Amino acid sequence: MIRTDREITDRAEQLAIIDACDVCRVALNGDDGYPYIVPLNFGVDVEDGQVYLYFHSANRGHKLNLMARDARATFEMDCDHNFIFYDERMSCTMGYRSVIGRGTVEILPDERKVDGLKILMRHYHAEDFPWSTKLVPATTVWRLKVESMVGKFRDNVHPGESRWTPPAGWNGFDRL
Repeated sequence: MIRTDREITDRAEQLAIIDACDVCRVALNGDDGYPYIVPLNFGVDVEDGQVYLYFHSANRGHKLNLMARDARATFEMDCDHNFIFYDERMSCTMGYRSVIGRGTVEILPDERKVDGLKILMRHYHAEDFPWSTKLVPATTVWRLKVESMVGKFRDNVHPGESRWTPPAGWNGFDRL
């Protein structure tokens, strides 16, 4: 990483970023030489210090075909997007927090699907809640064993400089 001043290596801080995200983008090795990337809902669990990301999909499809051919994958997630405009400099940037990493994927056996789905749902809803297991047989649950991961942030706070804040309800298209 070029900007080591923005690097986040602390595992607890990385996990806090993951907890704040609602989408994880997973890139698989495509059969045509191009990466295949897909945004997914996810869950996270740490078992004996090992981080796992959990996902679900249908029982067949392109993702599963690619995983069967090559279990290596990369992932990325980001949050806290903040457009920053500096009046004096007439410049702008974007604030954010992100995590990127890589690992290997594995399909969970049938007897572990429900546990994997509970981990996934826990990410979006803190309390347990009743849900139908009727569709579990039609669902593949898989997880990515994180082999390496790094976080990054940019808040671009410069003391003494004013930052433009958009008015409430501003959508950026007011001038069209």
